[in-house]
Amino acid sequence: MPTRRGFLTAATAVAAGSALSSLGAAPAASAATHRRGRRPNIVLINADDLGYGEFGSYGQELISTPRLDRLAAEGIRFTDAYANAPLCAPSRASLLTGLHGGHATVRENPTDGPYVYFQDSDTSFAEPLRARGYRTAVIGKWGYGDESGDTTAASHPNRRGFEEFYGYISHIHAHEYYPGYLWHNGEKQTLDANLDGKRGAYAVDLFERRALDFIDAHADEPFLLFLTPSLPHAPGDVPEYGEYEHTAWTKAQKAHAWQITRFDSFVGAVVDELARLGIDRDTLVLITSDNGPHSETGKNGGAIGALDPRIFDPAGPLRGYKRNLYEGGIRIPLIAYWPGHAAAATVTRPTPQVDLFPTLADLAGAPVPDDLDGLSLAPLLTGAGRQADHASLYWYRNEFDYTALSWEAENGRSLRTAEAVRAGDFKLVRYAPGRDIGVPDAQWTTELFHLAADVGETTNVAAAHPGIVDRLTADARAAYASSYERTVFGVHPTAPRSAGAGETFTVSAVLGNGTHEDWTAVRLRLVVPEGWRVKSVAGGRAGRLAAGASATAEWRVTAPATAVAGAAARLRVHGAATDRRGPLGFTVDRAVEVTG
Repeated sequence: MPTRRGFLTAATAVAAGSALSSLGAAPAASAATHRRGRRPNIVLINADDLGYGEFGSYGQELISTPRLDRLAAEGIRFTDAYANAPLCAPSRASLLTGLHGGHATVRENPTDGPYVYFQDSDTSFAEPLRARGYRTAVIGKWGYGDESGDTTAASHPNRRGFEEFYGYISHIHAHEYYPGYLWHNGEKQTLDANLDGKRGAYAVDLFERRALDFIDAHADEPFLLFLTPSLPHAPGDVPEYGEYEHTAWTKAQKAHAWQITRFDSFVGAVVDELARLGIDRDTLVLITSDNGPHSETGKNGGAIGALDPRIFDPAGPLRGYKRNLYEGGIRIPLIAYWPGHAAAATVTRPTPQVDLFPTLADLAGAPVPDDLDGLSLAPLLTGAGRQADHASLYWYRNEFDYTALSWEAENGRSLRTAEAVRAGDFKLVRYAPGRDIGVPDAQWTTELFHLAADVGETTNVAAAHPGIVDRLTADARAAYASSYERTVFGVHPTAPRSAGAGETFTVSAVLGNGTHEDWTAVRLRLVVPEGWRVKSVAGGRAGRLAAGASATAEWRVTAPATAVAGAAARLRVHGAATDRRGPLGFTVDRAVEVTG
């Protein structure tokens, strides 16, 4: 693990393996291509614990969301969009990687035991876009990493394709709306406790400013901006109650309503900035949530208490809350706004968020890994052709916590492993007797609902449709894999975590073409800090790399005898290739700590 003394920086770099002058990233679009023939900018905004029925455009009557409602009216409103899990961490992991809960690396929220982060084998939707030359940023809640700030760790956003990160790195830290610090890439930035003259900086305000700055800085080149404010996750720690100050609601209900209206203004500020810069027609904006509505305990100076959201009908007509696999826990809003491209429409297609990875890559002209679970929505968004449908959708739930409302919604089965499958209008929900997903099907409690007639999932029709139960049960069995072997995509280096001063060691790298088409002009090179020596041993170039194949390279690296013990050197592996759409550039860093 790199120490906080920082990386050794190089005034000049030494390269081996090719004669390339630059391979850090594929060339970005120039200002000359702006607005004409350019690839679209993409802004994806993911709310936290916001239910299906909490926007006016989805039936909300008490909470004000005028900006979102206008976007829904002028863009595409999805009625049957789904989060990939009924709680934060696994849902967001699936959104980022395009894998449903039966395949994704992260399948549970953090607990007191070991928590699984992203691995080297994971690929986020930012990685192929960055390889194609997009500027990429995630601002807000990340939730997959510790507080070391190690930007070379597999779980860090800088390693998962985001060149810019600002926000919370860990899951638990994101529960603080007035944090004492936030992360900017690998740097912990302390916040002024008196910034607003009261309690310090409200994190959502900082995220909004940072988002607008990013848009302004990259208005003339294609960009991907992933915005993840914690709104309206508990606690309802808010600076004011705004228009809800004088309602007869509890403090928790006032705070919750204000959080959603603040999310509305957050989205509005982003859309306004795009319009001000004249790039709104060049930009696809997607707004969604990570799971159904919460009913958590919150606090505001110890006085706010638990939230009872039922006065808002936060899931609309749906059954359940966050943590439940009933529709209320997983069906969420999804709005696509792209003026001049995506015509106003209401879409009833069952649409899981795993579809967003291939969609973003398709629209960006970026390579799409061939082992994703999603289907691209590009035909739907552009009107270019018929949209493909899923044969079935799958969800997995293994949770260690619950609230009174989530417990009640599933009749006290919250601590049992559960699965759900939707095919057409039928949906299967089933519970294992405990936490062992491998027990025989006869030991599971199984329910079947016909959503077209019973969207509230009130009537179990399993006895009337045994054949459908058997088919969807088989789909569930087929969807879950205890481990999911991936096709290698992008650059994957291997290097020791530490080396002594003057020591020589081996670094290797693999460039994987995990797509369905061949790549050409494949090259790998290694860049080391000034004073370090590197010699190419094997590989580094390949004329053609077939779909599903990998190229390898190996180097011998020698640390300088004068290297300072405790410092960490950044070794940078560049991989390049060309597909039918143009050049690709992948860059991955490895940190090697110098020992005494």
